[in-house]
Amino acid sequence: MPSAVALIGARAGSERVPGKNVRRLAGHPLLAYAIETARQSGVFERIVVSTDSEQIAKVARWYGADVPFLRPEEHATSTSPDIEWIAWTLPRLEERYDLYAIVRATNPFRGPDVIRRGLEQLLATPEADSIRAVELVKQHPGKMWIVDEVGRLMRPLLDQSHLDVAWHAGQYQALPPVYVQNSALEIAWTRVVEATGTREGRVLAPYFTEGYEGINIDDEDDFERAEELAGSGRARLVDIPRDAYPG
Repeated sequence: MPSAVALIGARAGSERVPGKNVRRLAGHPLLAYAIETARQSGVFERIVVSTDSEQIAKVARWYGADVPFLRPEEHATSTSPDIEWIAWTLPRLEERYDLYAIVRATNPFRGPDVIRRGLEQLLATPEADSIRAVELVKQHPGKMWIVDEVGRLMRPLLDQSHLDVAWHAGQYQALPPVYVQNSALEIAWTRVVEATGTREGRVLAPYFTEGYEGINIDDEDDFERAEELAGSGRARLVDIPRDAYPG
C-alpha cells in the first residue's frame, strides 16, 4: 500500500467567518472533526496541520495532529493558493510520502469512509494524477448569463447557437450533467507537485460525494446550517473520543 500523509490547512485569517477553523460545532473546534476523520480513516501514516497560528497549532496537537512548523505569513493570506503551502510543506517533512490528501477543516460531515473510498478509487485509476470531490450542480451553467457593461443586454455564458433548443430554454433534466467541485476531499500523488507545479496534476478523476458530505462552511449562513444539521441529527459528525479543547 502506498504511504500517505493527510494535510489539513488551517490558517488564522478567515475573513467571512472569523476564527472559523477553531470555532466550535457541537462542542469541538471545527478543526477537530477533520483531524479525527483523517485518524479514523486508517489510511495515513501522519496527519499534519499547516497553520500560521500558534493557538491553532495548540488545538491541533490537543486532537492528535502534528504541527512540525508554522506556515510562513506569505503562504497564509486570503489569496494564497493551496499549491504554495503544499509545495512548501511536503519537502520539509522528515519522511517522503507517495500520496497526500487535503482534508479540509471546513467540511465537517465528510466521514472516514469518504477518505477510504477515495483512496481506493485513486488506486484503481492508475492513469489519474489525483481525485477531486465533485457533485451535480444545482445552478446549471447552461442557464447562466453575462450582462453587458451598461446592464442593458445579456448573452448566455455558454454558446448555444448550435442547439435546436437552447439550454436556457430547456428543463434541468434535459441538460447535460455538469459537476462542480466541492472541498470534501482531494488525494494526489506527491510527485505531481514537483512535476507539474500544481496540487492536482494534469489527469483528474472524479469522486462523487453523497448527501451532506460536500457541505463546506464558507460564511455565517453555512455555519448556521451546519449547526442545525448537527443539532437535528440530519447530518452526522464523526465521534471524537476525547475531551473538548479547554477554553
